[in-house]
Amino acid sequence: MKVVMKKTIVVSLLGTQLDRIGKRVDRWTRWRPNVGLVQQENLPIHTLYLLHDNHSRRLANNVAVDIESVSPETSVALCQMNFADPWDFEEVYAKLYDFCEAMDFDIDNHDYLFHITTGTHVAQICSYLLTESRHFPGKLIQSAPDLSKEDKTIGRVQIIDLDLSRYDQLATRFDNARIEDETFLKGGIETRNEAFNRMISQIEKVAIRSTAPILLTGPTGAGKSQLAQRIYQLKKRRALLKGELVTVNCATLKGMNAMAALFGHTKGAFTGASAAREGFLRAADKGLLFLDEIGELGLEEQAMLLHAIEYKRFHPVGSDKDVHSDFQLIAGTNRDLKAMVVEGAFREDLLARINLWTYPLPGLKNRKEDIEPNLDYEVMAFAEKHGDRIRFNKEARDKFLSFALSHQATWNSNFRDLSSAVTRLGTLADSSRIAVEDVNDEIARLSGMWSGSSDEDERSFLSLLDDGVREDLDTFDAHQLNYVLSVCDRHDSMASAGRELFNISRTKKVQSNDSARLQKYLAKFGVSWKDLKKK
Repeated sequence: MKVVMKKTIVVSLLGTQLDRIGKRVDRWTRWRPNVGLVQQENLPIHTLYLLHDNHSRRLANNVAVDIESVSPETSVALCQMNFADPWDFEEVYAKLYDFCEAMDFDIDNHDYLFHITTGTHVAQICSYLLTESRHFPGKLIQSAPDLSKEDKTIGRVQIIDLDLSRYDQLATRFDNARIEDETFLKGGIETRNEAFNRMISQIEKVAIRSTAPILLTGPTGAGKSQLAQRIYQLKKRRALLKGELVTVNCATLKGMNAMAALFGHTKGAFTGASAAREGFLRAADKGLLFLDEIGELGLEEQAMLLHAIEYKRFHPVGSDKDVHSDFQLIAGTNRDLKAMVVEGAFREDLLARINLWTYPLPGLKNRKEDIEPNLDYEVMAFAEKHGDRIRFNKEARDKFLSFALSHQATWNSNFRDLSSAVTRLGTLADSSRIAVEDVNDEIARLSGMWSGSSDEDERSFLSLLDDGVREDLDTFDAHQLNYVLSVCDRHDSMASAGRELFNISRTKKVQSNDSARLQKYLAKFGVSWKDLKKK
């Protein structure tokens, strides 16, 4: 089968200085970009579109004549393109864009090159952007003088392909930079939960590419504040922000104080306003504003916030002049804002404005794969903060992780609970080594806190069980046993405790023995009445 070679089509701007050598014969002793371009031995050019303005028509004709003399196989198409200001990016891009849109590209039969040696730097940038975006479906070509050649008029050329997929080394560098950013957003923790990792990957792209509001949802302690801070640091590191991070807990803002704190106030705006205050939104100008618990704001503050987001302007309390603040917003909440809209407690238009990028952060109990790496992170963080390196012995670590991954560990306050647990373990550990006894005490403390019992009550419950029994408890048995023990604690005898526990079934027996029934139940878990009353 006969192979048909593609024809090469080049778009180039006339070099009003480099191509202007004059009509004399000595013009053939100097390098001219467009004339040299068509003389490349290994680059036959079928058509050259030469762009010029109306003031350079004669020069363009002269260059076309010279091209025909050295490369008769090249057809030169002169295209007039006037720039009122060749350094005006918007004008240059628009006209080059329109030129590309008008061309009938045939990529099956033609190869296209955009010559970037001539024209202003603005034109070169625009040609790059049009090629990178595939509005010009080809490659860039750069030409330059070549003093090593005997014929100094030809020069040399280099073709630049913007398809980064063809450059493994560059692609690897971009991938490594992206992975580094994602790891930064995760605080350096090698998380294993696939859904969470995918979410962080998207947040990295949004943080770098968008200035739209971001909404972080999820339970208390899921890490919304930490993630917002890392997003800010990532943006700052990329020079996408100049201002500061301003963090506000909206749950602490009430009434007139909320309006004044957020939007600022003038001196004397209300009783106690002895001096003017710029407010949180103004303080976040050119920076990032993190409004945690945004669902706690009143409807009036919500309305003003919506206006400030959309127009970057708002009125401080007591002022008839508006002020400007160009801030980026991250909002956080542990409430169901959609349900609040239905209830009339949250503005629907504000929710529509802030939920373009919404990310639900799962609680720790829904990311059990990440408990172990987060445990290691917290241990390291404790050491850095306190200057005291701590570590688990193997048995203690295995025991803590077994509990942390079990159904008994509800992690009600999520990562805050884990951080607090490590702080307590690290503080109480002797010789900076966390032992099994330390872990047992911490398990008792956490279990008591999560069950709603006092620490003392729950410690008695756990200490009376063998380790194997406690670890094998179903959630049902754990809650039932905890209730039984709480009843026992209120009574002085097994008989009276039994009467409360078996208040219905005991009436249906001819002869009831409440003490024996309670004793048998406790014995299933290795607990005796005598041991219970010692606590």
